Amino acid sequence: MDGPVPELTEHAAACAARLRDADRVLLASHIDADGLTSAGIASTALERAEIPFETVFCRQLDAAAVADIAATDYDTVLFTDFGSGQLDIVADHEAAGDFHPVIADHHQPAEGVETDHHLNPLRFGLNGASELSGAGAAYVLARALEPEGIDNRDLAALAVVGAVGDMQDTNGELRGANAGIVDEGVEAGVVEEGTDLRIYGRQTRALPKLLQYATDVRIPGISNNEAGAIEFLTELDVPCRGDDGEWKRWVDLTGDERQTLASALMRRAIASGVPASRIDDLVGTTYVLTAEAEGTELRDVSEFSTLLNATARYDRADVGLAVCLGERDAALDRARRLLRNHRKNLSNGLQWVKEHGVRVEDNLQWFDAGDEIRETIVGIVAGMAVGTDATRNGIPVLAFADTEEGEVKVSSRGSYVMVREGLDLSAVMREASRSVGGDGGGHDVAAGATIPKGEVEAFIAEADRIVGEQLGDADGDDD
Repeated sequence: MDGPVPELTEHAAACAARLRDADRVLLASHIDADGLTSAGIASTALERAEIPFETVFCRQLDAAAVADIAATDYDTVLFTDFGSGQLDIVADHEAAGDFHPVIADHHQPAEGVETDHHLNPLRFGLNGASELSGAGAAYVLARALEPEGIDNRDLAALAVVGAVGDMQDTNGELRGANAGIVDEGVEAGVVEEGTDLRIYGRQTRALPKLLQYATDVRIPGISNNEAGAIEFLTELDVPCRGDDGEWKRWVDLTGDERQTLASALMRRAIASGVPASRIDDLVGTTYVLTAEAEGTELRDVSEFSTLLNATARYDRADVGLAVCLGERDAALDRARRLLRNHRKNLSNGLQWVKEHGVRVEDNLQWFDAGDEIRETIVGIVAGMAVGTDATRNGIPVLAFADTEEGEVKVSSRGSYVMVREGLDLSAVMREASRSVGGDGGGHDVAAGATIPKGEVEAFIAEADRIVGEQLGDADGDDD
């Protein structure tokens, strides 16, 4: 079997064999959508392979978290969606005989150290930021773990959710190794790939809200304008309200009605002076999970990933994992309540950034939210702020927030344009944080760190220096 990602097949088989040899396994995973789907995939694969396991989640896999894991009586630990960036710490515990690690990750590995069972696309010439997510790596491992008579291709649905949640569809569709997983999901009948309006909320939002909040491509008079969105819909030759007088959702429209609305939206964008490249972004490749009920957050992969982000980031990883494992009653209801709170917090966080602004250094910009924005969502807020009037184009954004442990969480966001010019935020976060007694890592386009309280200014100075070297002393021009 070549598997969905042929480059990883042989090593995935070796990792699977190591897990089968274990009496039991501790599964440790990250808390974002990619981490939760990784854990969901790995949990199901281990259960089907009849390998006893326990699951734990960590906000950040630092030295203390790895020490806690080492203090358990598990001889084998499976790390999903993290572990590569902390390989030096993990390897020290392996050398001490504390546990044997198996890692399924996609983040930039720590340099100068390696372990036998390390499944990471970056080790095999694939881009971990755009071609394969943590959930994708877990899926490759799950396919290698299949017992006789078991087909794990249904887990491709979660892998697609993880990839989209990790923003690997930024350029309009999932590419590279992710595309192979999509193909397997389609073959298994759990994923449907199509072309549709690429606006968040197609399954659940009433049409006026769908258009009002569609700000990735800003259309004057409609985006952030409820009255304008309603007026636009009212003028269309499309029945946008149901027999009960309530607004329909996108999913409630027929194919012809969707085409009419999408064409009218594009004409409005053209008339409003929206650049052609941005107008093209209105329509593109979309992914639907066919086993999920139509009109729910779980049907659309973007909405599914947002729902998951609303669980573990508020200390309810158990809820997110339960949803990934198929629970659709109490767990889903709880997740939906958390999602409503999550959306409110994101909106408030973005508004805080707009009101307080950012500070601009030579090569980067930053804001320190203190305890005004939760540390687990400050990175999402930073990503939302990119491209708005609150930030400056052409240089990365760094966001700081206080942690419950008395430290400072740092999240950084760039763009693929900056990456092509040399930006590597994974290196920036790792090097700058370690210079002040912290640690970090991630991807070239998005990364994070944790640093001691009181070291923010020193960290910014070092990060600004490193970014300047990477970008050749950015001049701040728009990208």
